[in-house]
Amino acid sequence: MCEYCGCQSLTAIDELTREHDAVVHLISHVRDAHRDGDVDRMAEPARRIGGVPEPHTEVEEHGLFPALADEFPEQLAALEEEHRRIEAVLAEAGAGAPPDATRPDRLIRTLDLLRLHILREQDGVFPAALAALSTEQWEAVEAVRARAGTRMEQPAG
Repeated sequence: MCEYCGCQSLTAIDELTREHDAVVHLISHVRDAHRDGDVDRMAEPARRIGGVPEPHTEVEEHGLFPALADEFPEQLAALEEEHRRIEAVLAEAGAGAPPDATRPDRLIRTLDLLRLHILREQDGVFPAALAALSTEQWEAVEAVRARAGTRMEQPAG
């Protein structure tokens, strides 16, 4: 993904970017299964994507976004609303409940949104944070990461 601004030299952004990269990789597996008409095969990578948001979103919403909120309130509110929409569909996909006929297409539309969401963060939020945050603010972001941890499974294949 993004490597042009140097923001990945910061541990917090590097970790968020690695999580994004893993999610994009998993999205490709869900899309492949959807293309093949294999709804059952869509479930596992969708479940694994669903394991990313909790710590990832916590770092963004309680560390990174507050530090940028004065400058970009509408953009960050929109990203947070997208987090809720994405999390709801991923929770449904990972719940194991019997799928309804619309679930596979709803999941694909949500993963399309997630992919655009990732691009907005990496091309907008991360470079803005690099330019705007003080050392103290980066330390606060790192403290949120330390509390949130990393619960993402590594992608297979």
